[in-house]
Amino acid sequence: HWCHVMEEESFSDPDIAAVLNGGFICIKVDREERPDIDNIYMSAVVATTGRGGWPLTVFLTPDRKPFFGGTYFPPEDRWGITGLKTVLSSVAEAWKGRRDEVCRSGDLLTEALGARPAARESRVALDEATLSSAYRHFESTFDAARGGFGRAPRFPMGHNLSFLLRYAAREDESGALEMAEKTLQAMAEGGVYDRLGGGFHRYSTDEGWRIPHFEKMLYDQAVIAKAYLEAYQYTGREYFASIARETLDYVLRDMTDPGGGFYSAEDADSPEPGAPGQKREGAFYLWTRDEILEALGKETGEIAAYCFGIGPAGNALNDPHGELGGKNVLYTAHTPEEAARRFDMSLEAVEALLGDARSALLETRGKRPRPHLDDKILTNWNGLMISSLAAASGALNDPRYREAAERAARFIMKTLVDADGRLLHRHRDGASGIAATIEDYAFFIHGLIDLYEATFEADYLSEAARLAGLMQDLFWDGEAGGFFFTAEDSSDLIVRTKEAHDGATPSGNSVAALDLLRLARLTAGPEFEAQAAGLIDAFSGDIAAAPGAHAFMLAALDFAIGPTREIIIAEGEDGGVARDMAYEVRKRFLPNKVLAKRPAAGHAAETLIRLAPFLAEHRAIDGKTSAYICKDYSCKAPVTSLEDFRALLHTQ
Repeated sequence: HWCHVMEEESFSDPDIAAVLNGGFICIKVDREERPDIDNIYMSAVVATTGRGGWPLTVFLTPDRKPFFGGTYFPPEDRWGITGLKTVLSSVAEAWKGRRDEVCRSGDLLTEALGARPAARESRVALDEATLSSAYRHFESTFDAARGGFGRAPRFPMGHNLSFLLRYAAREDESGALEMAEKTLQAMAEGGVYDRLGGGFHRYSTDEGWRIPHFEKMLYDQAVIAKAYLEAYQYTGREYFASIARETLDYVLRDMTDPGGGFYSAEDADSPEPGAPGQKREGAFYLWTRDEILEALGKETGEIAAYCFGIGPAGNALNDPHGELGGKNVLYTAHTPEEAARRFDMSLEAVEALLGDARSALLETRGKRPRPHLDDKILTNWNGLMISSLAAASGALNDPRYREAAERAARFIMKTLVDADGRLLHRHRDGASGIAATIEDYAFFIHGLIDLYEATFEADYLSEAARLAGLMQDLFWDGEAGGFFFTAEDSSDLIVRTKEAHDGATPSGNSVAALDLLRLARLTAGPEFEAQAAGLIDAFSGDIAAAPGAHAFMLAALDFAIGPTREIIIAEGEDGGVARDMAYEVRKRFLPNKVLAKRPAAGHAAETLIRLAPFLAEHRAIDGKTSAYICKDYSCKAPVTSLEDFRALLHTQ
């Protein structure tokens, strides 16, 4: 939102443009297209001001070293915030009168950004107590009344909830499950969830999940949908499955390129209906009460207004930007059961009415000018979505999601891999480019592993293993361990940074750690296991100091500590049994497992055994599909019946 505000207030103002162009070389960077640049200069601003965010405004010396920066600046001084004109004047004066001092400041800051700890400095042993420490952190910041953690704004951090589900399963901890369930339900009932079209907005400006910032990001849909899928697997609650479906269906409907890749985002702002020249935050999603009644008719409209919290004066009462006056955000104000009692109707009738109302409102909304679609296709975010779709295809037993995941994976392998076999970061308008970061490799490998487990197509596992080797060659820090954000030949950047803490998405290092552990178990490759151990060890000091900020790395640690299960299905002549056994695994919440199918013969069998030679010994017994379950390096005798397989899954 504030990026758009600054664009309109300052960067479209001729007077400010004259000051900028008179004393500065102005460079606008798409932070999603160049996360490597954003990573460096965001770190600089956080280091010097103690806070970060976007818009990111940074001043550099001609050799690209940062010496001053901030986030949003109004055009003039106001509300105690220094205005952009004042900032520009001060920076220009310092550059002319104290250039040596400014350059020294840039040198020192750049040196600090590139500083790395010694290889064995500040490392600690991580164990189950580390997982418990993270749980206590979330417990101490949990809002038991409204779900979520900490104060507003509230971001729907799906990876934090996934960690809590893992901890609940490991420790049989009801408190962890309750926090995850409460937050997932509150998010889905709040305005941060699009009640009509599915999908989640970027964050809630209030602590009740009511008033969102209306931007929709691909990575949010991927990470949040995965959390709902896992909650469904854990609890069996169809409600969680329905939210996952609606979120994924939104992506397939509105954010999918004809070639199979997924677009990046939809803006928060859009033209005001009836005023095409004026854009406003949330204009596409907001309603007046009269608009609801006109679209639905008075009787249905009154019931929908009751359920969706529609008020005559609007319900966006805590709008921090002051733009939503008189408008309503749709949220779950009352349940269908409450509406049935209030309007003296059967529950079935209310549910049918609300379903029809949502369809009618979605059709009406579809006639409005849509928010701008950011149609660039990014490898890292596509990797996350491939992972979630692959998981959904098994958990929900819906082949549509598998097909969409496969199309996206083929798109990336065809258009975002260069002649040397290296990944590229961005594709748009038929052109691919920009060197991939650790996130591109880690997230896409993650998606390929999940896609292998969803399809048993060995080529996906083969490509995951190939990219993992390339990731090691290009990004690994041989001195201190861990993966750099950029490749070793990223010569256009002033420093190479590393990070393990989660942000809106899990960090590249944390996803890479879990990738390596899963590849180690799928291929019996000790080199993957050793590298994962070194990776977690490299960041152990930071993880121990702030475990709550490393939720996805703790998912990798949870896997590394175990117990883990390797499940191998050796396909026999009764192929349907292999399919049914695979579904028994996919529908359950088994986060610390890998799943492989050993084909009887052919190219798939040859490819898989070349990747994982140990699978050569796993064969169908007497032509019957046979399942092998190994737990922490100890294997049970194979079983050939579906009933015995279910029992073994339950007891293991």
